[in-house]
Amino acid sequence: MASSSSSPRRSRLSSIAPSLRDLPYFLTTLFLFTKSDIKTTVIPVTSLAVASAPLVNLLRLPHVVFWVWFHVLQFDVSNQYLDPDEDALNKGYRPLPAKRITLSQARLLRWILVPACWRLSGLYSAETFYASVALVALTILYNEFHAHRRHWAIRNLVNALGFASFETGATLVAGSDPRRLDGIALCSILASTGIFATTIHTQDFKDEHGDRAIGRRTIPIVFGSAAKYTVIVPLCLWSLGLSVFWGLDVWTGTAFMLLAVYVGALYLRAKTVYEFQVAFYWYNVWLSAAHALPAYCRLYSQPYYLRA
Repeated sequence: MASSSSSPRRSRLSSIAPSLRDLPYFLTTLFLFTKSDIKTTVIPVTSLAVASAPLVNLLRLPHVVFWVWFHVLQFDVSNQYLDPDEDALNKGYRPLPAKRITLSQARLLRWILVPACWRLSGLYSAETFYASVALVALTILYNEFHAHRRHWAIRNLVNALGFASFETGATLVAGSDPRRLDGIALCSILASTGIFATTIHTQDFKDEHGDRAIGRRTIPIVFGSAAKYTVIVPLCLWSLGLSVFWGLDVWTGTAFMLLAVYVGALYLRAKTVYEFQVAFYWYNVWLSAAHALPAYCRLYSQPYYLRA
């Protein structure tokens, strides 16, 4: 009986074996699942963790990058095997529309990655494991329970909480004590959660065509041309608030504000997919700068709650 019941499972596991025989092909496939999120998630989250923890030493940096990337992979495989038609419209290079992996193989990989992420996180601390569990739970809520197709406010909130889980785990991995976060690290993650909750829709402008095709109700679709103003206003407000909170000097604060205005102006002027892609690239430059501000605070200033 045991042999009979386990044979289907062995059969499913063997379905991914052909890719594993060709390691470069397999690793390239994994990278392509995450390619579009290197600049949107891996770099910004890593920069926040390095600045907020702060990074205990350079040898820990590869740990942080890999922890973030591996959890991005878990999220992306879940997202892409559930919506292959959307990727066929927007991102044909991804493994499923490019026929590098079958749907059943992607589904198997998706659920293998869950305990793998938990095992990796448990090697650092129980707290890092809890961050990974929260991220997996939010991934299921966002993808399998279709929060990404709900009202844009729900989508933004779940996105923001997901990034908070990313950042908590990454900051714990980066720091000298993977069991706790100090005040600056906590404030940094809270501020970043607010930024994502109010600006995450910057990624939706370039995908409007595909989102319309599958019936998704994003801010660019719901608000039309007025949606562009929902970028420049929060970016400027966050730039001002973060400049005060992290104690930036006048010149640094002015440069940070000008970058926000520049990004907002790119969105206001953009009309084509390419122009929105460029604008989103510069949004991520601004975001990485915002995530680096806790390091400035540790070196040259104090957070507002210590100066008040």
